[in-house]
Amino acid sequence: MRKLFVIVSAILVLSTLLLSIFFSPYWYPFFVIFLFFTLMGYYDMVQKKHSIMRIYPVFGRLRYFMEEMRPKVYQYFVESDTDGRPINRIDRSTIYQRAKKETDTMPFGTQIEVYNEGYEWMCHSIAPKNFDELDHNPRVVFGNKDCRQPYSASVLNISAMSYGSLSSNAVEAMNAGAQIGGFAHNTGEGGLSPFHLKHGGDIIWQIGTGYFGCRDEQGNFSPELFAEKSRHPNVKMIELKISQGAKPGHGGILPASKNTPEIAAIRHIKPYTVVASPPYHSAFSTPREMVAFLKKMRDLCEGKPIGFKLCIGHKSEFIAICKAMIELDTYPDFITVDGGEGGTGAAPQEFSNYVGAPLLDGLAFVHNILRGLDIRKHIRIIASGKIISGFHILRAMALGADTCNSARAMMMAVGCIQALQCNTNKCPTGVATQDPSLAVGLVVSDKKTRVANYHNATVKNFVELLGASGLDNMGNITRSHIYRRISLNEMLTFEEIFPSVPLGSMTDGIIPERYRADFGWANMDKWGISV
Repeated sequence: MRKLFVIVSAILVLSTLLLSIFFSPYWYPFFVIFLFFTLMGYYDMVQKKHSIMRIYPVFGRLRYFMEEMRPKVYQYFVESDTDGRPINRIDRSTIYQRAKKETDTMPFGTQIEVYNEGYEWMCHSIAPKNFDELDHNPRVVFGNKDCRQPYSASVLNISAMSYGSLSSNAVEAMNAGAQIGGFAHNTGEGGLSPFHLKHGGDIIWQIGTGYFGCRDEQGNFSPELFAEKSRHPNVKMIELKISQGAKPGHGGILPASKNTPEIAAIRHIKPYTVVASPPYHSAFSTPREMVAFLKKMRDLCEGKPIGFKLCIGHKSEFIAICKAMIELDTYPDFITVDGGEGGTGAAPQEFSNYVGAPLLDGLAFVHNILRGLDIRKHIRIIASGKIISGFHILRAMALGADTCNSARAMMMAVGCIQALQCNTNKCPTGVATQDPSLAVGLVVSDKKTRVANYHNATVKNFVELLGASGLDNMGNITRSHIYRRISLNEMLTFEEIFPSVPLGSMTDGIIPERYRADFGWANMDKWGISV
């Protein structure tokens, strides 16, 4: 192929040059074009990084072009409405339609294969409740016995996404939408930015292992900075991030191209450097110390609701945290359970695909342990992991959630098209980028309304589902309300798949067999499995 290219390119360049000189100057453009491709081909043959380009000069470049185009071609021309990953086209269309206040009803029946293994559905009642008589804005109060500033939260809020990962326009649109709709906006671990505060939406300030926005020069937690910022009136709750579903056990990553001077100032770091958060916290090193740190944070922020977020890994470690809560008589106001199926955070594929318990498994486990130890009364549970629709909210509540957080759906509400360019700084919709030429495409005044619209319609549909199930109180949702198909002729309720435990059943030392080993390994003074 290389020899053929040399011969053909030489003939084309020489012939067009001669035609240009002796026949007509109109041949000069062709000569320039062939010369350009010839030089490109010679470069391809001498470069050492790409084998295909060395063997097939010029034409080998088509392979890389097709690789670049493949996801786009697949999304728009190949995949069916139920195929798209991580969020299928049916769900994406629902988000867009609700955000734009377009018709979101579905004609001609479901496209989902209802007899496939894994299909889930909700039981309805012959005597449903009248939607007009139900509470159209259900809310949950966060704040236990030690909280001095309780917060009433919507059942659906914006999950953790940092300014830096998202553009300033995206952050502003989400916060302004939260202000319009009366729901909360989680900052993500990237710190409390002016864009989170500009429009007055309620804020959940997340503190990660990097302590961005409340760290000293060495990267350690700064009580003074935390106290100052946490007392801002817009900050309603504080969330300590232990791990996240996108990359549990792995610190957050911000590419150098996204780390602008503005972001660096907000995070108290050096600009234009790769920011890799530590995988663990330096402020504590045991479950007992972690619970004491939560108390310290609550005192510093003058009694606002304090909680922590984690994706379930070693079950014994969570049980150890619960044992420490009981011993110290100190309980977080909430626990956010993230699913190992991932989220907006960029991560190595091994972490996204193979690390951490999926949301439903982690959620059922956390609720069971808190209930069995009779400490559930102190702690609210937030579910975070691919919450898209009203059914997803209801399903999470059936397993024990009090409220839900959504990240990717909120990104789509402000314009995300699932281009899967979040980690490249080249997001074509201006959502996940720090490139001003791209971010300018996201108009805050338009997108803020879409965020509020999507939230309002999704909560409305959740309430309608609640009424269809015969309930008028979301606290009465049980695991028996949700079914999953196990095989063609076998269906099980969530109660059968994720058996619940009686209230206080673990306080007398009688531990169910499936949790016994984990309780034995749980150590308040050491992380990991203690055998």
